[in-house]
Amino acid sequence: MKYVLVTGGVVSGLGKGVTASSIGLILKACGLRVTSIKIDPYLNTDAGTMSPFEHGEVFVLDDGGEVDLDLGNYERFLDIKLTRDNNITTGKIYQSVTDKERKGDYLGKTVQVVPHITDAIQEWIERVAVIPVDGEDGPADVCVIELGGTIGDIESMPFIEALGQFSYRVGAGNFCLIHVSLVPVLNVVGEQKTKPTQHSVRGLRSLGLTPNIIACRSTTALEDNVKEKLSRFCHVPVDNIITLYDVSNIWRVPLLLRDQKAHEAILKVLNLEGVAREPALGEWTSRAELCDMLHEPVRVAMVGKYTGLSDSYLSVLKALLHSSVACRRKLIVDWVPASDLEDETAKENPENYRSSWNLLKGADAVLVPGGFGDRGVEGKILAAKYARENRIPFLGICLGMQIAVIEYARSILGLQDANSTEFDSNTQNPCVIFMPEGSKTHMGGTMRLGSRRTYFQVRDSKSAKLYGNQSFLDERHRHRYEVNPDMVQQFEDAGLSFTGKDESGRRMEIVELPNHPYFIGVQFHPEFKSRPGKPSAVFLGLIAAACGQLESLLKKGEAVTNGFTNGTSVENVHRVGNGTTANGNGSFDGIYCNGNGVHV
Repeated sequence: MKYVLVTGGVVSGLGKGVTASSIGLILKACGLRVTSIKIDPYLNTDAGTMSPFEHGEVFVLDDGGEVDLDLGNYERFLDIKLTRDNNITTGKIYQSVTDKERKGDYLGKTVQVVPHITDAIQEWIERVAVIPVDGEDGPADVCVIELGGTIGDIESMPFIEALGQFSYRVGAGNFCLIHVSLVPVLNVVGEQKTKPTQHSVRGLRSLGLTPNIIACRSTTALEDNVKEKLSRFCHVPVDNIITLYDVSNIWRVPLLLRDQKAHEAILKVLNLEGVAREPALGEWTSRAELCDMLHEPVRVAMVGKYTGLSDSYLSVLKALLHSSVACRRKLIVDWVPASDLEDETAKENPENYRSSWNLLKGADAVLVPGGFGDRGVEGKILAAKYARENRIPFLGICLGMQIAVIEYARSILGLQDANSTEFDSNTQNPCVIFMPEGSKTHMGGTMRLGSRRTYFQVRDSKSAKLYGNQSFLDERHRHRYEVNPDMVQQFEDAGLSFTGKDESGRRMEIVELPNHPYFIGVQFHPEFKSRPGKPSAVFLGLIAAACGQLESLLKKGEAVTNGFTNGTSVENVHRVGNGTTANGNGSFDGIYCNGNGVHV
């Protein structure tokens, strides 16, 4: 097994996740099998209990693992299915060591960070690296490991020590360290400054790790004299200093690595020069070019609770991008804070109220994503009502589906106090209820999580056609509440169709309005399995409906299953004003959006 470690220096938010994903992609394009591990040095056992404002979205895996959003980047770039153990946290490591100590596995010894914690980290990496994630038998050829945080962070120290020991133990020909650092340009003099990177590399070396390659984030390509200076002071060959400068779209990042021969440097360090081929990135190149050619817009109103940080909905945005490019449209996302649509805001802040409603009314489609808590729920209900009554294409995900059901109960069934017991435990018409197997005392990992099967009930429905007329589908879930099965017949008698249910027939998975151009709610999270070239079916349906392409799409049932894009899908990215393409969690991505300061 060969290992590539990606670390970050100077500042956070440089795009280590996209860099690690791009490295994995280019190695895969060289004919190697690749897996990935993300190390997060926080004490949480997993990302499941953290607010999206803290760390961006919680990405859910097939096995129910609630993990860091960078694992979503890995899955999308490499088209693989990772496990919960591919995300290592300080909490997981300490918990495993403490459990062993309680069982007496250390035979009375004093349990310490070195060697017990550091050994546990190394054992975890070696164990997980051999788990197949690409559908083939046997271990991968290369494992790309991303160390979260920044070199010098106190919480990263045990991992740095463990990885230093690990690099020595596996041997120089099996370990390649790529350090992602910042080379800022001072506006006053316009000079690329190397001192921050010098200090970062010096700190890395002092901790026992020596970089083989330095990937420099900068607004423009590094000048030759700057590379030579970095080479001299950081003890890295000039050819092994790569520039990750700002590009027009995310698909150009792997091309940057290829054009600067990064793969050759990595393969040389890992002694794989005679094994790997030249990277086959023809499809990637066509995607990058197509991305820059999209001009006709499709406007989607994203009505949510966490609109202040776009990373909270990262996978949703990716799924929208996959679908918009499949329909040959440039995605424009209008962020609509759900609470700003409510009557209370009309009194307290009429300007925000008016602005949010104008965005909603100007959209080609409305999307209500998942979420927790009662803030903004009434605004989401109003958005669903507007889309239903005005025949605007609508997609509700998880909570978004539940609020669509609540709105229908209030407006069509006349049940004015209809609600979810999550928001009103005393409602007389609980159309959304707590799942019987859920826990109200423990938060972490107690939801209905991971891949679950949904069976189509109505074969002539839009959702069934979008999924290629299959009898069932497997999608990832993350929820504690569900539609009340005792009210389903009442809803269906009033025209609401539950076209997808679980194997028991009592858990509602898909709801749609048959007489609406496109009004679908899903209890699962289809965004987690959307891929470039293979966009999520219900997202593709939403964008197609917004562009007037739904009818032709539904006639191509099999084409949806095959991706509907003939391999030319791409993610649309736009440079942020100052050229430093960093969002809340450091990706290169960018979506044209309304002026709230958020660019993904």
